[in-house]
Amino acid sequence: MAKLQSSSRTVLEPLADFEPAKPVRIRSLATSNSSDYETLVYIGTQSGSLILLSLNRNLPHLSHSSNASTTNAPKNVLSFLRSVSVCDLPVDSIHVMADIGRVLVLSDGFMFLIDSLLIQPVKKLSFLKSVTVISRRIRSHATESFDFSENLSGLVESVSASQRFLMKLGSGIRANGGKSREFDHLREGNLVFAIAAAKKLVLVELLLVNGLNRSDREIDSSGGGVSFVILKEIQGVDGVKTMVWIDDSIIIGTSSGYSLISCVSGHSSLIFSLPDPTSVPHLKLLRKDHKVLLLVDNVGIIVNAYGQPVSGSLVFRNFPDSVGEISSYVVVAGDEKMELYHKKSGICVQMALVAAEGSGVSVVADAEDGSSDLVAVATPSKVICYRKVPSEEQIRDLLRKKNFKEAITLVEELESEGEMTKEMLSFVHAQVGFLLLFDLHFEEAVDHFLQSETMQPTEIFPFIMRDPNRWSLLVPRNRYWGLHPPPAPLEDVVDDGLMAIQRAIFLRKAGVETTVDDDFLLNPPCRADLLESAIKNIIRYLQVSRGKELTSSVREGVDTLLMYLYRALNNVDDMENLASSENSCIVEELETLLDESGHLRTLAFLYASKGMNSKALAIWRILARNYSSGLWKDPAMESELLDTNTLSGKEAVAAEATKILEGSSDQNLVLQHLGWIADVCQVLAVRVLTSERRDDQLSPGFLDEVIAAIDPKKVEILQRTHATRILLDVTNLCRYLQWLIEDQDSHDTRFHTLYALSLAKSAIEAFETENNSQNRDAGRLEETCSTGSERNLIFQSPVRERLQIFLQASDLYDPEEVLDLIEGSELWLEKGYSVQETGAGNIGAPNFGLLKLEDSEAAEQYCAEIGRPDAYMQLLDMYLDPQDGKEPMFKAAVRLLHNHGESLDPLQVLETLSPDMPLQLAADTILRMLRARLHHHRQGQFASPSLEHSTVAEQHLSWGDIVHNLSRAVDVDARLARLEERSRHVQINDESLCDSCHARLGTKLFAMYPDDSVVCYKCFRRQGWLVTQ
Repeated sequence: MAKLQSSSRTVLEPLADFEPAKPVRIRSLATSNSSDYETLVYIGTQSGSLILLSLNRNLPHLSHSSNASTTNAPKNVLSFLRSVSVCDLPVDSIHVMADIGRVLVLSDGFMFLIDSLLIQPVKKLSFLKSVTVISRRIRSHATESFDFSENLSGLVESVSASQRFLMKLGSGIRANGGKSREFDHLREGNLVFAIAAAKKLVLVELLLVNGLNRSDREIDSSGGGVSFVILKEIQGVDGVKTMVWIDDSIIIGTSSGYSLISCVSGHSSLIFSLPDPTSVPHLKLLRKDHKVLLLVDNVGIIVNAYGQPVSGSLVFRNFPDSVGEISSYVVVAGDEKMELYHKKSGICVQMALVAAEGSGVSVVADAEDGSSDLVAVATPSKVICYRKVPSEEQIRDLLRKKNFKEAITLVEELESEGEMTKEMLSFVHAQVGFLLLFDLHFEEAVDHFLQSETMQPTEIFPFIMRDPNRWSLLVPRNRYWGLHPPPAPLEDVVDDGLMAIQRAIFLRKAGVETTVDDDFLLNPPCRADLLESAIKNIIRYLQVSRGKELTSSVREGVDTLLMYLYRALNNVDDMENLASSENSCIVEELETLLDESGHLRTLAFLYASKGMNSKALAIWRILARNYSSGLWKDPAMESELLDTNTLSGKEAVAAEATKILEGSSDQNLVLQHLGWIADVCQVLAVRVLTSERRDDQLSPGFLDEVIAAIDPKKVEILQRTHATRILLDVTNLCRYLQWLIEDQDSHDTRFHTLYALSLAKSAIEAFETENNSQNRDAGRLEETCSTGSERNLIFQSPVRERLQIFLQASDLYDPEEVLDLIEGSELWLEKGYSVQETGAGNIGAPNFGLLKLEDSEAAEQYCAEIGRPDAYMQLLDMYLDPQDGKEPMFKAAVRLLHNHGESLDPLQVLETLSPDMPLQLAADTILRMLRARLHHHRQGQFASPSLEHSTVAEQHLSWGDIVHNLSRAVDVDARLARLEERSRHVQINDESLCDSCHARLGTKLFAMYPDDSVVCYKCFRRQGWLVTQ
């Protein structure tokens, strides 16, 4: 059930009242709108009279007040027209049929018919007796209901004289199965009634006769001009005290409970029983919603046409004497009070006294069609007319009383019910926002601003910048309802609000109530806090406004004033984010402000966003100089726990300048600022040179000017135009040259030579760094990502690999210069590639230094490409005598003899062989070489230079002796090796461990390897010969 609450809202205001000159007891009441400006009020008395009053809506009415005395209503507004006597007993109910100008009255169990102006005599309808309740059928458009006209049996085409006589007497005509065009012509709308009489329910339809139409208001004195057609009779319906007919459902109330009867089938079903047999049932048709209100004691239950509850219950203070409806509210009268309840929320919105205590039963009447904004309440001796206060007046009154939440709730209800537009809802939100803003509730004010779809951001501009200003003419002159002062700067709003709080505190001490917030009175706020809150919330509104569709001028104002507010709070991050993003700020309005306040970074970002690159770069250069000179503190240096990824102040400034230059095609601008960027961070300078974001790439002349000024020793670029040095280290120079050669497809020999020299220099430094690192910690793996090596490794692959690839791929560099640079280094393979590029025929041993890297395959391939036999001899000599204290490369020598021994002179080979070389390594190879030599000699293919003067027999004898001696030497070496192996021994005890699994050997089988390692038999079987190094 809905919780009963009170509300301060005034929905109904007294419009007029009427108190008869002669005392009468009012029993029933009804109203009807005869025109847009006149309302007819019908009063049924206890003595059986029917009184007609007229209410002229043009006359002024009393100002609304929720509890105003009804005696103060203006006189002569509700005027008496005429009265007529119906019968001698009370008038139980009055039913106005304004569409045909008739009034149906129930009194003493009979129905009476009279014209709406009470001019003609009252006509008694005698075809039904003992009538207790009358209810007119209401059909909703949302559902289809049964149409009696399709199955109606009415008048035949030729009406007999007796039937015409009965019609003139007002008697009913029963349907007998016929249907005629004349009968259809007599039908007048939906004038169908359900009448409870005796122990049955009769469904009848009212028809016009004698050619009278809707505009005829007079009833023929001899016939009455109308007739009732009985459509259906439903038997067995007794004790009906209240009834409502909606669509095909007739809901009745008896002393035992509420039931639903189908007008089509006549079937009856119980909705629910009343808990107390003495309870009085009461039904009220809610015309606007096409629902029915059922009363059980002081609880009202709203049901649909099928008797099913559809919303919450209404809890009244007491059981009402009468119930009415107006708009979205239910009006109840009882205990000398008139109360107003909202149908959906169940809240008691308004209460007014209508009579003195003990006056008797009150009656409420509303318009039959439910469209009127007027309701009448009658006490036993007086009638009071109330009009519904227009919604805008209700809202305005709530706002004056500072009831903002209730005002918004009312507007939302009206908007959901279709009684108010969305534009009005937005208007009220904005109005509430301004009232809250001047009450210093800035957060709530902006919340309402954001809910208003019609409020323009320009309405906030006067609170930020004083008039006159650039946007003064854009501010709409909309004062809303004049409930708040005109816009003023936030400082003035805060000051005025604080003064109002001080006045309220003084008045409160004097016992005078004020509308100032109690929280402010108990804890007066600080001016600085209020101003900060105001600025933050206005910022929030402008940030949201940026996402709306705005004109260019309004967008300029929003962004510029947003920057003003950011600066007022010193929100540096927000200022820079706004300035660096796409914005519509007016530079002229901000540059002086930002310059004087020291927000140069923001100003630089703003210049850059507007394409003013020269001014932006000038500021970045100043900032970099200030960091360098110590005028500004470097945030990176202040941090105790410095993150390696954190840029210093100078680097951050240079990075921002780099972003500008990367997209600039102005060569002079690039040359002007490239120097100081390189001084800060050379990687950024390379990014400037290699950027592809430019619309027009830097011209070849510009690149020639930069490259031509390079000093290979210092690796620096001299800009002669601006007399500025640009120092680039080798790494970044390589990046730039790589971009020129690989991305720009440059074929300039200078670029290729310089790139090769730069790579070579980087490779030498990397090689030396690597050797130094290995010498410091021989067991540590190579740290290619260390700080020192990272400066020298400029690509993901090692720099030596890049150098080797380039030396092989390019034929545009000068190999002599490369050889001069790497001559004293350990880059032996690179020396070989460079020598190969020279194409020289005389090769020295140093040029085969690539073998120092033990790349014998590359060395042999190089000799093969040269195509000279003495090259292999020089290579063999280097294998056997490498110099620099290194061990001889016997395996490489054997490989060389095996692969290319046929092209070598055996005597020279024997002379070259080192005495320390194990003979068994080369015996087989030399033997094959000698046999091949003998074979070639016999074929006459060539002659040995050392034996050219000897005979064939002597030569054969020499070769045989050599082979024999070699064989014997191999045999001797093998015997000695076998003897040494057999003489090896190892001592095993209880403490001996397996060198592989570290288990105790004990009595286990074990194996010993040539390197004296001992393993258990299990590890021997699992690992085989691959045990230790």
